[in-house]
Amino acid sequence: MTRPAKSEASTDHALLLVNISQLLTLRTSSGNSGPRRGKDLQELGIIKDGAVLSVGKKIVSACKTRDALRDPWIRKNRKKIVELDCAGQVVLPGFVDSHTHPVFIEPRLVDFEKRIAGATYEQIAEAGGGIRSSVEGVRKAGKKLLTDKVLSALHEMAEQGTATVEAKSGYGLTLDSEIKSLEAIRGAAVKWPGTVIATLLGAHVVPREFHGRAHEYVDIVCKQMVPLVAERKLAQFVDVFTDRGAFTAEDTEKIFDAAKKHGLGVRAHVCQLSETALRPLLRFNVASFDHMDHVSETDIRLLTKSETVATLVPGANYFLGTDNFPPARKLIESGVAVALATDYNPGSSPTASMPFVLSLACTHLKMSPAEAIAAATVNGAWALRLQERKGSIESGKDADLAVFDVADYREIAYWVASNRCAFSVLNGLMPGARSH
Repeated sequence: MTRPAKSEASTDHALLLVNISQLLTLRTSSGNSGPRRGKDLQELGIIKDGAVLSVGKKIVSACKTRDALRDPWIRKNRKKIVELDCAGQVVLPGFVDSHTHPVFIEPRLVDFEKRIAGATYEQIAEAGGGIRSSVEGVRKAGKKLLTDKVLSALHEMAEQGTATVEAKSGYGLTLDSEIKSLEAIRGAAVKWPGTVIATLLGAHVVPREFHGRAHEYVDIVCKQMVPLVAERKLAQFVDVFTDRGAFTAEDTEKIFDAAKKHGLGVRAHVCQLSETALRPLLRFNVASFDHMDHVSETDIRLLTKSETVATLVPGANYFLGTDNFPPARKLIESGVAVALATDYNPGSSPTASMPFVLSLACTHLKMSPAEAIAAATVNGAWALRLQERKGSIESGKDADLAVFDVADYREIAYWVASNRCAFSVLNGLMPGARSH
């Protein structure tokens, strides 16, 4: 069993979970580097009757309960360690939700009703709904209100097993409002024990006041938003909605150039409404291409040779009522690295539940429960370039754990719209744990 490093030798915030029916470490025996692909997505590294020890914010070891309880360091310090009996429960790495839009004020109920009546995504947008309908609320809102909204969403995510969240701006669409949105994300992040990765999505859609002048707005994103966000260290990534009715591939390349110039990573919404040629964007070392409903065979082949992750968000397809879901089986069987995320937002995916997304992945994308868990943990970490810290239960990684009150990991995706998460451990802390 691995001993705590000298810097971790104190028993402060030492946590020992024992008698875990299935401890999903997500360790792999293949030795392959890079995100999980193909058959490697099935490897969960399960330890039966497992135990996991964390000290401070880090995982120290994961092993059989009997081995943990025989360990001299644990035996010596046992009275000082918080010990939890997870009898019959399943423990896995905290989910990594690598695509969310939490900075908004109100739900989009008019859009919801119009969609039920048969209006398409684009018809709703043309009528003044869609993304633009969330802009006024964010522009008028104070930073405290936005911070409170984001923090509430983060707490809801943690209650369902999520420990790491990528959070985008994108409903302000002015320099001041995008900065305010990112400051709200930062303000919420410091009050939440989990990990938040902020993304500038100033290029979410062309705002109404720039109708017919998209190039001018792209210039504002490139020359004002990106430099200021980089200077203030408000985001780690820049995202662009690259699709019909939003921004062109040429716009995206300009924005990515600006992001790279200022030391920011890049990711993109692509292929949701129409096919987007990915080859010109791959030169930017894109962390993740998200949605991917209409990806071409040529681009699938390109992605098999890339560490760019294809992040699938079936919650959006479900809520929009589309017949088309991303081709997960084709992507996986071709060797593309696939992740799953909620796409939490007020218009197309108002869910904070990664277990629900896992269920959709199984029922609609035909992913196995094991593939879905790997996509929602270790590959989500790769999508955020956090693979050295997140996504698996291994010595030295962050102490992010999700404890589910189920006997078998497959139940997490099986119980639809039912939260079976007993509690989460976020960077070694247990906010709002429920009794077993």
